[in-house]
Amino acid sequence: MIRGAIEALGRRVLEPIEEVGRVSRIFAFGTANIFIRPLRFRETVKQMEFIGVQSLPIILLTSFFTGAVFTLQSHRAFAMFGAQAMVGGTVGVALTRELAPTLTGLLVAGRAGSAMAAEIGSMRVSEQIDALDAMAVDPINYLVKPRLLASVIVTPLLTAIYDFVGMVGSWYIAMYVLNMSEPEYMKRTQEWIDWDDIWSGLLKALVFGAIIGTVACYKGYYTRGGAAGVGRATTSSVVVSSVAILVSNFFIAWALP
Repeated sequence: MIRGAIEALGRRVLEPIEEVGRVSRIFAFGTANIFIRPLRFRETVKQMEFIGVQSLPIILLTSFFTGAVFTLQSHRAFAMFGAQAMVGGTVGVALTRELAPTLTGLLVAGRAGSAMAAEIGSMRVSEQIDALDAMAVDPINYLVKPRLLASVIVTPLLTAIYDFVGMVGSWYIAMYVLNMSEPEYMKRTQEWIDWDDIWSGLLKALVFGAIIGTVACYKGYYTRGGAAGVGRATTSSVVVSSVAILVSNFFIAWALP
């Protein structure tokens, strides 16, 4: 009984370490394969279209209303102190530094990350990945590299679109709902937002893209248990990616000036 308890405790201790090692392996091998032939250019473009272009509708809709509702709530708060002119700059900085990269990462993880995990997981349980090994095709190069590279490239681009459309939503509410002065709104926005805010948001998006691609591929690649296992891998991919994005966002924000 004591021996069984010790073995169970050992497994519980080793499982997280083993999981970290597998995730690191997927990321390291996927990154290293970027420079190894075949380059899988066509597959990478296909994944960029899937992750980026097909995510545009939800990004456009969410970004517009994020800027709109944040402007509305900020105006109510600043009106208590007679500082309504600060709305434009506040919304702009919040969008570029925090809201745009974080919400873009969460949306991409939920829409594209889950699909990537399900696709690779289905290939695993149907033994298609084993067939690739048998044909001397590197599964990391064939499956992981295009998805990881596409995620890293596309997520900052979607974040830049989120920034722009979010500011359009903010401007629309400020002008046509709150009846603010447009010259004052634009002046405050231009004064408060600088390139450091924009680049810090894009850097976060780059990291979030790497997280999404790595976690989705890892969860799919190590799927076990048939169709039920694919479902668990898909759910776990979204949860782990979302938590990792929020945690890493804190540390990046702490490290950046």
